[in-house]
Amino acid sequence: MDLPERIGDYAVERELGAGGMGTVYLARSRGGRTVAVKVARPELAADPHFRARFRAEVDAARRVGGFHTAQVVDADPEAAAPWLATAYIAGPTLSGLLAERGPMDEARLRLLGAALAEALQAIHDCGLIHRDLKPGNIIMADDGPRVLDFGIARALESTRLTSTGAAFGTPGFLAPEQAQGLEVGGAADVFALGAVLVAAAGGHPFGEGTPMVLMYRAVHEPPDLSALPEGVRPVVAACLAKDPAQRPTPKRLLDLLAPDNAPEPAPATAAHPPTQPSPAVPSAPTPTAGSAAASTGGDIAHAATVAAAPRAESPPGFPQQATPSRETKTAPPGKKRTALLAAGVAGALIVLGGAGYGIYASGGLGSDESFPKATHELVIPESIVGGAYGWDIENRLPPDPQPDSGSQRDATHFSADYTVTSTGTDNAAAFRTVQVYGSSGRYKNPEGRRDALVEAMTVTGSETVSDPPRTIRVPGSDVDFRCETVDQKTVCGWGDDNTTVAIAFTPTGSLELAAAETRKIRDDIRRPIAQRP
Repeated sequence: MDLPERIGDYAVERELGAGGMGTVYLARSRGGRTVAVKVARPELAADPHFRARFRAEVDAARRVGGFHTAQVVDADPEAAAPWLATAYIAGPTLSGLLAERGPMDEARLRLLGAALAEALQAIHDCGLIHRDLKPGNIIMADDGPRVLDFGIARALESTRLTSTGAAFGTPGFLAPEQAQGLEVGGAADVFALGAVLVAAAGGHPFGEGTPMVLMYRAVHEPPDLSALPEGVRPVVAACLAKDPAQRPTPKRLLDLLAPDNAPEPAPATAAHPPTQPSPAVPSAPTPTAGSAAASTGGDIAHAATVAAAPRAESPPGFPQQATPSRETKTAPPGKKRTALLAAGVAGALIVLGGAGYGIYASGGLGSDESFPKATHELVIPESIVGGAYGWDIENRLPPDPQPDSGSQRDATHFSADYTVTSTGTDNAAAFRTVQVYGSSGRYKNPEGRRDALVEAMTVTGSETVSDPPRTIRVPGSDVDFRCETVDQKTVCGWGDDNTTVAIAFTPTGSLELAAAETRKIRDDIRRPIAQRP
């Protein structure tokens, strides 16, 4: 791979990673200081709206102070490829630390929560909102946690909203108001902080499974706090309140998590070797004076951990939905990208969104006459493709009616999984499993919804793209299918006036094969309304 020799005044040494905004490089200043430089993707660089937002967010990020953010040291929004340089923070990400050392005990959780609250307070005081706080965006440095990638996400989000109506966030850490396409304030970051603490304790606040399932639970179901020590459960429960107004402020969290009588941390163990920061590079801060939590951060990274509490069963009220297991696999070599949260409509087409999942922003309801007529609808049959795939009743969501918005009317969301059967006679199964996510209704921008759904189904936070997105028109079909292979699945989707669907196939296959199978499935699950019995 060819590396640029210099970016601005910085000599590039190596690539650290690539994300939704661009590529991150390890570089050195002329005086020898190590920095991480993030360079915008070419398509973003060509977008004047992105440049304007990027410029504004960089200016705001420079003003952020605090002990727990990474300092913005330089930027050039006017460069041919806009870039941002931040202090390089050595240390593992929180997600990496937890994978290596296991969950934290109560003392470490309190210290971590206080440090993150202090970081959020500094960010919010400058008028910024992080929008994607998660373990992968937190570096556990020797002198305390550092929050990365804040502020700049707004530039990318703003561009995405302009072009497709999609917003950002990571399912499992995404606040209900984000999942519903509502206005987002600092309380969304507090919600994410609560989810981070559950993860740090070895739990999953909304279980495990597909991004769609995680978003559904975040909006509709209570969090699972069973992994947390009893002493911090009330605080985390308050952070995870569905109503943003009921969540504590970062300042209040500092009072709750780092009081004068907070337990002292155990002595630090051997230092953790430095690691490179998350590819989602920082965007912030100039250190200022701080609070009690600041001086204890290094012990969090090096502290002893405790066994995770057993996960409670999924809460009631989530009919016919088992928690799907998700194997961790090594993705094939390819291009990395960060999570984009792409999903349905404002008000909640609950379908993820990574690195990422988006949600269509409402823009005024408009008149019924401006929407297409309802001629087709989706059904979820017990088998598809001539019986080649059978319905997996344990992995589906009930039909979920959606509110009207400026881009949709009369929409209902559907989800179902299918697995290969030995009884299919008309057609042989081309794949082992099929996951169907989609909705039927009336849509002004069905192809935009299709693209958002495909994005939504491929977001994990650090996806490996084997086959980049391609539009395929299968012979005999009247719609284009958008297909790509990401990590261990091939995904295809379509969008028409009344149905928008994305389908994930495993194991992976050629895009042409997946498109052909998608056409068969479309014929099975999309039917004229006039044929309703």
